[in-house]
Amino acid sequence: MEESGATVKLSKLIEEFSLEVIFMPDEEIYIRRSDINRPGLPLTGFFDHFEAARIQILGKVEMLYLETLSAEERKARLTEFYQHSPCCVVVTHGAEIFDELRELSRYFEVPLLRTQDNTSAFMAALIASLNIHLAPCITRHGVFVEVYGEGILILGDSGVGKSETAIELIKRGHRLIADDAVEIRRVSAKTLLGSAPPIIRHYIELRGIGIVDVRRIFGMGAVKDTEKVDMIVNLEPWVQGKMYDRLGIESEYTDIMGIRIPTTTIPVKPGRNLAVILEIAAMNNRQKKMGYNTAEEFNKRLMGEIGLDEK
Repeated sequence: MEESGATVKLSKLIEEFSLEVIFMPDEEIYIRRSDINRPGLPLTGFFDHFEAARIQILGKVEMLYLETLSAEERKARLTEFYQHSPCCVVVTHGAEIFDELRELSRYFEVPLLRTQDNTSAFMAALIASLNIHLAPCITRHGVFVEVYGEGILILGDSGVGKSETAIELIKRGHRLIADDAVEIRRVSAKTLLGSAPPIIRHYIELRGIGIVDVRRIFGMGAVKDTEKVDMIVNLEPWVQGKMYDRLGIESEYTDIMGIRIPTTTIPVKPGRNLAVILEIAAMNNRQKKMGYNTAEEFNKRLMGEIGLDEK
């Protein structure tokens, strides 16, 4: 995986995974790669394609291999390994730390950490966390809410009613993720995660009232830190005479960082209950993901009726 340009502090990962610090240099270490490595072959002397920017995991197999070596041979192999400047070494299974490993970490100033977790479980959790921390990120002006488990990104010009719609949805039992600025991260080839910048998290702005703390007014159940972006709703002022989709047969998509997100445009005019409309949009989108498209089923029924009439 290519570097995204983002970084995460190693100290943050240590806190997140409750890692035991065997050695940590004074200077803060920044991790730039979301993929990790088990250096079995490098420990035998094969360093072709070795990527030092990856976190190096010493699991049970690697530690058992090092245990079969004499102290002199073990130090030689580890010295060659550390000369390639790995960014960090983590020992799993709570394995006993060899003296040579401890000494060389201090000499080369490479962080040495330990976890009690087994290798596979720790690697899976670490990769998932790094994918989020280091994911490519863009910021969109809009409101992001969770409705019936669907993450809906509401876009539209200022004053069209995005925040007011979000408040009505919150009152109806749904949850706010972000208002005004939505940070969107591409955490995999198929998934976008949306969240709010920390400084405005759980806040919403209502014209005429000001800043509202949603968590304090509506409770913890009314907010959420992150959610998958499942669909986009564009709110626009109703234009008299403009043709709007009435059947929903044609599917629209918006490309965000190479991922196509289902998109619908909802015209806004007095008297329309946008909160209810977004609830229906969320449930309809969920039905489509489960394999049932109401518009297509209706079209098939209509074509069938026409066919019967022709007979």
